Amino acid sequence: MTITVLKPGLETTVQDYPGRQGMLRDGVPPSGPLDDWSFRLANLLVGNDPGAAALECQFVGPTMRFEQAALIALCGGNLSPKLDLVPIPMWTSLRVEAGQVLSLGGAVSGARAYLAISGGIDVPIVMGSRSTYVTARLGGIEGRPLAAGQTLAIGRSSAPVGVGRSVLAARRPPLPNDKTHRISVVPGPKHDWVTSAGHQQFYATEWKLTSRSNRVGFRLQGEQIEFSPQAYEKDPENGDHPSNIIDIGYPIGGINWAGETPIILMHDCITLGGFIVPFTVPSGEFWKLAQARPGDVLRFTPVSVESAQRVRRAIEEICSPSSIED
Repeated sequence: MTITVLKPGLETTVQDYPGRQGMLRDGVPPSGPLDDWSFRLANLLVGNDPGAAALECQFVGPTMRFEQAALIALCGGNLSPKLDLVPIPMWTSLRVEAGQVLSLGGAVSGARAYLAISGGIDVPIVMGSRSTYVTARLGGIEGRPLAAGQTLAIGRSSAPVGVGRSVLAARRPPLPNDKTHRISVVPGPKHDWVTSAGHQQFYATEWKLTSRSNRVGFRLQGEQIEFSPQAYEKDPENGDHPSNIIDIGYPIGGINWAGETPIILMHDCITLGGFIVPFTVPSGEFWKLAQARPGDVLRFTPVSVESAQRVRRAIEEICSPSSIED
């Protein structure tokens, strides 16, 4: 089975879940879908393994012609999907006939949609994953976003799944109605390099997501926070600015205080650097970041690691076949 890309959209990439594991020590981030909640539900709708390779479509989606009949599902942000120019629903499985054209437009709500196709997208496994890491030109289709004229190969599906399956409404990620996203954080590796007053300032600030954000990092604009004395009283090899430190390993989700700019380290982030990470966004909150748009406001709330783990376990339970109804 093949699909022809007529228009690529804005950086549409092949991803799988959980991405490229165990490679951080070698400088290779996991990649994979930013909103793995929506991603996995889309795969379940078409009878795939939850982690099967699918497309992440951001802000403006692709237009594609199906050369053979297929079963598809779209989950996540609403990119106004149409089949032969007729609007189609999200969060449900649909049959596409040979020759039909699927088009995704600009995001109406959210920022990223996930297109799963029964059988999964058949691209080579690189370092244990089919996910695209654009910065290093690794995985996916030659490590690059989709391009017009390309052909996507689709794997064989053994699951006898039909149309009309849907995700229970209560089990879908609750996208916000306004432009404010409330994000939980846990302490980062250098939490104590910021004073208690600085912590409170961080939580009280409305941080604006800037347009200089991508799968490597989400840049934030807001107030400057207060650093603790040890950020100043340090050996000279740590650097001059209070946010500087001898290179440390960066966690996925770490809020990297790069001089005057906080950057949330996303799935394609660098893995080592010389700036402190006073806060970390837990994995269970990434679906919220994935659906935020430039200009939106992020408000952060401190939670315990145990609380963050409970949220993650709840999402794991949701991303199971029990969330799908026929």
